[in-house]
Amino acid sequence: MYEGLIAVHPNVCHGKPCIKGTRILVSSILSQLAAGYDFEKIKAGYPELRDEHIRAALEYARAVVENEDVYLVAAG
Repeated sequence: MYEGLIAVHPNVCHGKPCIKGTRILVSSILSQLAAGYDFEKIKAGYPELRDEHIRAALEYARAVVENEDVYLVAAG
C-alpha cells in the first residue's frame, strides 16, 4: 500500500506526488525503473529511500492508471 508513503501537497514539488518527507518525485523513481535501474541502484542515488518507498511509487502509479478514464479520439 502506498498510503502514508506518498504525499501530494501543493507547496511541495509543485503538487507532484513524492515520497512523504522528501522531495523525491514518484515520477523520478518510475523513470529510473523504466530505464532498467534495480532497487539498489535507485537507493544508491537516494540513500533515504527504502524498498517500500519504491514499491509504493509503483503501487501509486498502478492505482492512477487503473482509475484513469481513457477516451478514443478519431484521427482528423
